Amino acid sequence: MSKPTSQSEHSQQAEIWQTDAERALYAQLCNAFYAREIPRLVDEPDTARLKRLLASLPYYIERLAIRIVSGDAPLQLDSQNGSWLEKQKTTPPVYNKKDSKDFYSQHAKRGLIVPVLINDEQCTTVRIDSLDQVSDNKVHCNELGWFDTSGESLENTHIQLLKPAKAVMAAACCGHQWQFNKRITPKRLSLREMLLASNINWRNLKRPLT
Repeated sequence: MSKPTSQSEHSQQAEIWQTDAERALYAQLCNAFYAREIPRLVDEPDTARLKRLLASLPYYIERLAIRIVSGDAPLQLDSQNGSWLEKQKTTPPVYNKKDSKDFYSQHAKRGLIVPVLINDEQCTTVRIDSLDQVSDNKVHCNELGWFDTSGESLENTHIQLLKPAKAVMAAACCGHQWQFNKRITPKRLSLREMLLASNINWRNLKRPLT
């Protein structure tokens, strides 16, 4: 995440909304994200880290709310809970090695938002991450580590890098989960994941949003 700017700068940005509905949506989203993040920070044991997180929280929440209000994500927004909604598929996405290799061999770029399939003992879900390093035959996701260009993880046998597609990205943005190939309650995305979701280039998933 980039260095926070002043609150006054974001307050000025928040004043650009042209309608009462936009201003109301911005305020509702900010309230939802504060309600989500504050209880989570209560469990932070490191006092110094807690202070840093609290100091930067207004910046990231306001930044996210601005992106959502001004964005064009093709998903239904639950503004009260600060979440995206989309009808969930009956079964999870399927990893296809050839599809992943064809895509990442040609289109891997730093900053690209990508979907990662996670299969653990509890459930199957799709998470979004971003590429921060790209080499000839492998890519690195900011949070989930190294993968070869066919999507196989070089660090964890339970995760695979999927080819970005609208249905898969929607599943990731909405926190869809499956257990024994049956739908279960979606998970709530972290603030970081919501920021990534707000930066997806829905018009061209092959390119980072500029």
